[in-house]
Amino acid sequence: MKLINYGGKEDIKDKIEVSNGLPWGWKWVRLGSVSEINPSKKEITHISNELEVSFIPMDAVDEVKGEITNSKIRKLGEVRKGYTYFKEGDVIFAKITPCMENGKCAIANNLKNGLGFGSTEFHVIRPQKDITSKWIWYYLRQPNLRREAIKYFTGSVGQQRVPKEFLEKLQIPLPPLAEQKRIVARIEELFAKIDEIKKLRKSTLEFAKALLPSALHEIFSKADQKGWKWVRLGEVLIHRPQYGLTAKSTREPREFRYIRISDLTEFGELKNDEPRFVDLNKEDFKKYELENDDILIARSGSVGRVYLHQDLLQKCVFASYLIRFKLNRSQILPKFFFYYGLSPSYKKFIEETLKIVAQPNINAKEYSNLRIPLPSLEEQKHIIAYLDKISEKQRELLKLFEESEKELEKIKQSILNKAFRGEL
Repeated sequence: MKLINYGGKEDIKDKIEVSNGLPWGWKWVRLGSVSEINPSKKEITHISNELEVSFIPMDAVDEVKGEITNSKIRKLGEVRKGYTYFKEGDVIFAKITPCMENGKCAIANNLKNGLGFGSTEFHVIRPQKDITSKWIWYYLRQPNLRREAIKYFTGSVGQQRVPKEFLEKLQIPLPPLAEQKRIVARIEELFAKIDEIKKLRKSTLEFAKALLPSALHEIFSKADQKGWKWVRLGEVLIHRPQYGLTAKSTREPREFRYIRISDLTEFGELKNDEPRFVDLNKEDFKKYELENDDILIARSGSVGRVYLHQDLLQKCVFASYLIRFKLNRSQILPKFFFYYGLSPSYKKFIEETLKIVAQPNINAKEYSNLRIPLPSLEEQKHIIAYLDKISEKQRELLKLFEESEKELEKIKQSILNKAFRGEL
């Protein structure tokens, strides 16, 4: 490995690490020497303001595919000032965090009249005769390059950007034009095979997601056939429903975990990727402390989302847009109700109630009118055991799918690494 002088401003790190070894005929070049970075609008001063052009906001760039989606049409006079200019074949590269890290980088294709304007948070790379757009695009789409770009951020926290100098001085491997095209074709061929595998695996994902809902429908749709009685939720509570706590939360670990609607998944599980915490006095904690088998239901946002609390390893309280229900275990087992809360029958109640109340929330009184099919406690136990097995199988399949998706992405990155070393 060797260090190439960066040659940027004093407030930018002055070195970028690159590899020595390249195939015969290849060379290391600065991106700014084979492309124009952020070309001037002067070249379009003669064009009429009435000409229609493509308009590309940041959210129109798909960060996963690296493609422009849902572009809009504007008259040139509306966007000439205050927006970034590019033309057909240019590469647009998000410079601001977190868009850059997320991979918002695309080739400007199919532009109206060959011209486009977009977010001021785009850098524009216009390839010259010795390099293709796709070669640049694939190189910039590499996660390791985006991680490297983070080191050169300028600006304040939350508004940090990749400076123009980073792209100008960026060292990239450059084979002859014909070799670029051959390698790009090979990359696309291999990526197409991976995408086909992903497409086939998607059917597995759909099957996994349908496992539990299908079992729930099978059980709860036959309530009348099985002679189960129907009760209102309000009839099987040991306490009045309770609304949660409004408090200022923090990401910094504290004694009390603060459970919000956004912490709950569609399957009623608790996310732990971005937990929030609160500081409370003993009195407030005692009032809002979650206990084993407490049921939480969302009253707004993801209305109707259900959570069964069985986490005794951390002290938890719940947020104001959640309602706590304490069930009478001599009548209904909390986990039986939880599974009913995931069923199509329950979701139908949510949809119908929202139509009736004509507002984006359901309060405790309305939830108390929820009708629940109720078998004997012994049958409830059998149903819970069966659904536990189905739920566990579903989790295994979803985890397997997630892991396989990550592996396929690793293969893609491996292909790019080999491509830019001349090994493809």
